[in-house]
Amino acid sequence: QVQLVESGGGLVQAGGSLRLSCAASGRTFSTYNMGWFRQAPGKEREFVAAISTSDGFTYYADSLKGRFTISRDNAKNTVYLQMNSLKAEDTDVYYCAAQIVLGPVTTPEQYQYWGQGTQVTVSS
Repeated sequence: QVQLVESGGGLVQAGGSLRLSCAASGRTFSTYNMGWFRQAPGKEREFVAAISTSDGFTYYADSLKGRFTISRDNAKNTVYLQMNSLKAEDTDVYYCAAQIVLGPVTTPEQYQYWGQGTQVTVSS
């Protein structure tokens, strides 16, 4: 069982920055692919970014490249999402996910564990 706890969400003005953190339980964190997704009410969960196991290869939604950066600290069992130049349309609940059985990283169904989500609100 893996538990994920997100933090760092909040209210920010357009053009501002936030850094989300996701702390994971478990002794084999470095073997998980980790991802960030976001979801608005009534919409499907949308891929944001992912980072592979120990080699740290990163993946991004095309529309977010250049503004968002995913990173991980395996010593702290934590994955981060740095979000810059935020826009009103980035307002969503952001979820951290862990993929234990490795597979495609952009599909939410391929992740086995999820955090509870953290709200990000960008005011225009």
